[in-house]
Amino acid sequence: MKAVQINDFGGPEAMQYQDVADPTPGEGEAVVQIQAAGVNYTDVYSRAGINPGPPLPRTIGVEGAGVVTAVGGGVSEVAAGDAVVYCSVNGSYAEQALVPAWRLIRRPDGLDAKAGAAAMLQGMTAHYLCHSTYAVQPGDRVIVHAGAGGMGLILTQMIKMLGGYVFTTVSTEEKAELSRQAGADHAINYTEQDFAEVVKEATSGEGVRVVYDGVGKTTFHQSVSCLGRRGVMALYGAASGNPDPIDPRMFAAGSLYLTRPGLGDYTVNRAELEQRASDVLGWVADGQLKLHIGHELPLSEASEAHRLLEGRATTGKVLLIP
Repeated sequence: MKAVQINDFGGPEAMQYQDVADPTPGEGEAVVQIQAAGVNYTDVYSRAGINPGPPLPRTIGVEGAGVVTAVGGGVSEVAAGDAVVYCSVNGSYAEQALVPAWRLIRRPDGLDAKAGAAAMLQGMTAHYLCHSTYAVQPGDRVIVHAGAGGMGLILTQMIKMLGGYVFTTVSTEEKAELSRQAGADHAINYTEQDFAEVVKEATSGEGVRVVYDGVGKTTFHQSVSCLGRRGVMALYGAASGNPDPIDPRMFAAGSLYLTRPGLGDYTVNRAELEQRASDVLGWVADGQLKLHIGHELPLSEASEAHRLLEGRATTGKVLLIP
């Protein structure tokens, strides 16, 4: 089969589209014929050697949708022929992937592979952020950075479902309009305005309850300054790099909280995974949660997908199609 692998860490050019051995399922495993693979910023970290992962050579990608073609011993969660989605398992930039069966979720009727691959990782990340990391209450004011990205669009919609007031940050008017369509109450173009000043003025200096920040270095300190008393800084990613080292005393004024959450700690067992996935996929299937797939590229063009993502030339979700 074909797969996208790295033999050394590096830039997008480090990814090679090449032949690899077909997978064979072991105990508790299933083989999935991939129909669509999601592209996420965590893939960039993996390619660059920032994220830990399997030894090299390594097949990139942690999110996919397709059909089960074979199962190993002891598998009860799925069977051959099931249409499934999954995330948080390495190796989805491939024509086939070997996946622990307990991580596979059957796709609801009417949900195709592209929608499944677009919804799974970002949808469940958004779910834990606004339902668990900081559970948004009606009337809560929050900030969502990168409001026109796949995560930003999904997270904004979920927060609005909970009754929150959403400030988003974007880099163009086109992205601002996408963000507003997803429900953002106030989309701020950070290339023209200081988002922290805008938020402070709009909240009469009270600040926000939580900042959901997947950008990191370039937004971190301003984000903290936007928090109201006992506010939560939820740093779930670092697209612009990790923030500079901090003095914990910067969180003393206002008794602020800082957390660096990850999806693995919010889907620690089958029950929790199914609960979050059921909510997300169900909302997509019944139309409550709208997906925006901005780019679909052939699997062989994975390097270009990463260039677009890192160059901030994307909106919504990026997919690779074998």
